[in-house]
Amino acid sequence: MENAAQAVEEKPDQREETPQTDGKKQVQTVEFSEAAESEPTGAGGSIDILLDMSVPITITIGQTKMPVQRLLQLGPGSVITLDKSIDEPAELYLKDTKFATGNIVVVDGRFAIKIEQILGLGDSAPKKVHV
Repeated sequence: MENAAQAVEEKPDQREETPQTDGKKQVQTVEFSEAAESEPTGAGGSIDILLDMSVPITITIGQTKMPVQRLLQLGPGSVITLDKSIDEPAELYLKDTKFATGNIVVVDGRFAIKIEQILGLGDSAPKKVHV
């Protein structure tokens, strides 16, 4: 234990707070050395690693509210009516941010989305995708 106490005393930049007589702690300043700048790793700091990542996308076709009692009564064959008309577009979300709208289509026996609009964060009018 004496060696550990001596090591703390030998480093003036790592001082412990010392209580004053009135119960308050005394604050001491510490000087930090500057970190050396390093070169970016990889291919010149490219974002290629991000371009290969997969992200989950959520598509919303509508929503509704119902009491828990009604929810517990649901079973096979139950129908839940949503708040959107069949003519309204589905909404595409990345996390909690809506980024596009589109229409539901069927491709090779699976549901798919044909994107109609890409929404920007600051855009006043959404961009239309023409296919």
